[in-house]
Amino acid sequence: MPAVVECVPNFSEGRRKEVVDRIAYSISSVPGIKILDVEMDPDHNRSVVTFVGDKQSVQEGAFQGARAAAELIDLTKHKGEHPRMGALDVLPFVPIQGVTMDDCVEVAHNVGARIAKRLNIPIYLYESAAKRPDRKNLESVRKGQFEGLRESIKTDDSKYPDFGPREVHPTAGAIAVGARMPLIAFNVNLRSRDLAAAKDIARKIRTSGGGLPHLKALGFDLKDKGMVQVSMNLTDYTITPLSKVFEEVRREAEARGIEAAEGEVIGLIPLDAVCDITAKFLKLGQFASGQILERRIWC
Repeated sequence: MPAVVECVPNFSEGRRKEVVDRIAYSISSVPGIKILDVEMDPDHNRSVVTFVGDKQSVQEGAFQGARAAAELIDLTKHKGEHPRMGALDVLPFVPIQGVTMDDCVEVAHNVGARIAKRLNIPIYLYESAAKRPDRKNLESVRKGQFEGLRESIKTDDSKYPDFGPREVHPTAGAIAVGARMPLIAFNVNLRSRDLAAAKDIARKIRTSGGGLPHLKALGFDLKDKGMVQVSMNLTDYTITPLSKVFEEVRREAEARGIEAAEGEVIGLIPLDAVCDITAKFLKLGQFASGQILERRIWC
């Protein structure tokens, strides 16, 4: 069984396609790398590149992506809805096949140390790669964003990076490097301009607000679409499935007289999560990914 590691870097650029294309090319030029998906969001001004490879090729691909982002993205000129602290903002490694979470932690530590040394960018380790318990949660690491971290990193000992200098890179900021299980990035756009309602729904449904387990959520304004959005990350879809999340957002929105206009999946999604949606919608008692025709053919 070949070893497969997934890497899902999030870059603070979602409006200039030529920049995202150059970053993606720098990653894909590494032998053994296969890019699976590239997503751009102009409102968030953020892009997500999903690629896979073995342990060595993924490390090189991640480094080349970090270097390209540092050369092409200037955070002092960046504006967008999504929180960020780096040009390459988040760099997670995910075990897919023939590798363990410990393997991905090792990869994260190796890549983080290399980026810090070669590119002079401070690195914060999060999720399973975290060396400190207060850094397991990405939101804690990124609190204050680029502008706040630019000052606090110099004086606040809790902001001391795991690797690299005690000052942010002047234009590329800092990077959160981690190891985690597969995550689903899922948004629900609401047919409303009421940003306070979207933020209230996000607060109510997310784990930190006493809502659904393994769910992170924020409310955003989508000016170009004339709507607001509840933007979410499902960190364990086997416990909190996508169907449950959508129904919860829809219910909360309807209670406020707002229609849930559409959902968005950012990046890739595990087949089992899609099967769950199918089973719930069609009210199937038993349905599993093994019943998918293509899976039987390819296995």
